[in-house]
Parts: sequence; structure tokens; C-alpha cells
Amino acid sequence: MTDTQSTQEPASLLQKKRLWLQIVIALILGITVGLLLSPQGAALVSKQAAMDIAQWVALPGQVFLALIQMVVIPLVLSSIILGIAGNKDTGFLKKVGVRILPYFVTTTFVAVILGLAVVYLIEPGNYVDSDLFNAIADQPVQVVATQAVQTSIPDKVAAIIPANPTQSTLDKDMFAIVIYASFIGMALTTLAERRKALLVDFMDGIQSVSLQIVNWAMLLAPLAVFGLLCDITIRIGVDALIGVSAYVATVLMGLAGLLLIYTLVASMVGKLHPLNFLRAIRSAQLLAFSTSSSAAVMPLSMRTAQEQLGVKKPIVQFIIPLGATINMDGTALYQVVAAIFLTQVFGVDLSMNQVVLLILTTVGASIGSPSTPGVGIVILASVLASFGIPATGIALILGVDRILDMCRTVINVSGDLTACVVMNHWLKDELALTEHTQINEHEVATS
Repeated sequence: MTDTQSTQEPASLLQKKRLWLQIVIALILGITVGLLLSPQGAALVSKQAAMDIAQWVALPGQVFLALIQMVVIPLVLSSIILGIAGNKDTGFLKKVGVRILPYFVTTTFVAVILGLAVVYLIEPGNYVDSDLFNAIADQPVQVVATQAVQTSIPDKVAAIIPANPTQSTLDKDMFAIVIYASFIGMALTTLAERRKALLVDFMDGIQSVSLQIVNWAMLLAPLAVFGLLCDITIRIGVDALIGVSAYVATVLMGLAGLLLIYTLVASMVGKLHPLNFLRAIRSAQLLAFSTSSSAAVMPLSMRTAQEQLGVKKPIVQFIIPLGATINMDGTALYQVVAAIFLTQVFGVDLSMNQVVLLILTTVGASIGSPSTPGVGIVILASVLASFGIPATGIALILGVDRILDMCRTVINVSGDLTACVVMNHWLKDELALTEHTQINEHEVATS
């Protein structure tokens, strides 16, 4: 049995079990049970008992995330190295890189501008209850302490290269790991075939082992979804959502608009029917919603792109790990909506120059942000500090951040899959030529 077969068989098994349907059922049950037990809901048990239950029901979800995070770094490393070094056509790789980076930056700008349009149209800050506004000053906001240290632009450019890959791995700095893997992959393309083959086979083995562990973890996915959703619902109830419902609705409207744009792009460029596209990516979206982590969904995104969307493997191996690191459109939209919302709450008027600076700051902050739960609120703290917006405002949106984090992760993952569809269509001629060349070389080698 080949490595490809060994990783595809569990995948097909999960598809036969209709993983997406299991996740939907688990999602509904998790929210329902959470509302029944929550002190802000039906309160069928005491508050202490509800908190104890929340800890235990979240355990399968924590185990699931731990299994995924355990292999995400070797999976990213091996995928990018194989995506670059496994393709003998260096010209093809240059064409992918030249197209995908401007594409990611462009879609991030589109997301930010869409967020600005929605938040200025609805003006959710005007709907905040005065009692809720007065209460936020009494709430501690520990997240502000994690603001990034201000550095000069030359220092930031130099810091792109990971001087200590081991430290980057320990810190789970995914952007540094992507850069490190890209350099290794590009260096391998310059070596003689005999020397390169050993390392390529080694990386292929690492990828196969990582995917096998992911396949085992996916068997826990429905139970993990139930536990994570039940836990968060017990803790926040519905009061937090009601208090800033206009803000929540604004963010969700912006994210829905961005998903619509993705669907139209996949339809017009990738020639996919909108419903077929949404149906194909639903499993990845549901898992993204449940885990709030693009990194956790990356293995399923890779499988979805290849098996459901028909994207060629070289494209998937290069774009999905890269997109999970730098393509954070949903996060960028959320940050700009949250920032403008807080300016409306506190009566801070931004000039046109400040709005433009906010756009650039948000785009820069979202690119390369860690693909882990809760990081958006940390990035938002540094963005707010740059514009004189009171840091205590974060307390106003902290209660609903996890729910919105889940929603924006869905958009981040959808954006990565859309990018795969677009690049697969734009580079279909180059892919066909590369495959034809590799087949001829294989026939010559075996004859």
C-alpha cells in the first residue's frame, strides 16, 4: 500500500460517515445543552456545577486540538518543502509565488474596505446601552499587556528571516516556520537529483505520518465540537451577545459579505457553481467554526481542496500552509470593524488620514498573525493603542470575542480554499505541462 493510499483511505472513511453532518448535529447539541446548563440560560444546575461540567465536556475538544497542534508544525514544514522541492519546474513555483502573494494582499484590502463600509453604514456604536458602557471601565483588561513592542521598519524586514528556527518552533511562530521551510525547499531545488531524493523522501514520510495522526484526531471531531461549543455556551450564555448585538450583527454581516465575494470569485474564475463550492467546503468551515484555528483545520483544508475541489497537489501543498499563516481576511475585517465600533462608542473622530493608516495597520497586523484561537483580540489591542482609543473598550467586546473568533476563522479557511481554486485555474496550463514532463521523465527512468 502506498503512502497516498494510506492517507486517503481514512479520509474516504470519514466522508462515508458524513463528517459534516455529524459536526452539525454536535454543534446544535452543544449549544442546546450549554444554554440549558448556563447560569445565564435555563440554569438547570448551580453555577459551580455548570462550570465543573463545562471543564469536563471541553476535554475531548482540548485533546483534539492538542493532537492537531502536535503535528501542525511538521505538517507545515513537510508540506511547503514538498510543494517547492517536489516540483522540478522552478519556473512554475515562481509563477505561483508571483501570483499568490499579491492575491492575498488584495483580498485582505478588500476585506478591510468591506468592514469599513459595513461599520460606517450600521454605526453599531450608537446602539450600545449606557449601563453597559459605564460598566466596562470597572473590568480589567489583561490582554493589553501583550501588545507588541514598537520596532522600526528595517528591523521588521530583517525579522522576517528566522534567525533561530528552533526558537520559532518553540514559540509556534508559523510565519517564521513558513519562511524557513520555503528557504529549505528552494535550496533543495538546486541540488542534484541523487542528493535531493533522500530529503524529499524523508519529508514525504513526515507528511504521511502527520496526516495519519490527523486522521485519528478527526475521528474525535464531532465529540470535540460538542464539548467546545457546550463549554463556551455555558460560560458566556446569551447576555453577552444581547449587550453588543448590533456590533455582533455588523461583524457577521461583513463576514457574510466576504464569503459571498469568495463564492463569486470561485464561480467566475474557477468555473464552480456557487452551491457546489459551498457544499464542497462545508466540512472545513464547520471544523473551523468549532476550533477557531486555521492551523487545526489545515489538514482537512488540504484534503478538501484536492478531493472536493479538484485542485492539483502542488498548488494545495504550497497555498494552504501559506494561507493559514498570512491570509487572514476574516481577522482583518473583524479588527477594523471592532476599532471603528469603539471609536463610535467613545466618541473618537478619525480623520481620513487616520482611517487610511488604520487600513494599512490592520492589513499589516493581520498578515502573519498566529493561526490560533484568541489571537485576534491581542492584535486588536496593538491596533487600538496606535489611535488613542481607550484600551478599556476591549472589555466591551471581550465577552463575544470567542463567538466572533469562530466565525472569522470560517472566513479565513474559506479564503484559503478560494485561493486554491483561483490559482488552480490560472495555472492549469503550467500544471498540465509540468505533469506531462514528469510522466515522460518517469517513463524514461523506468525504461
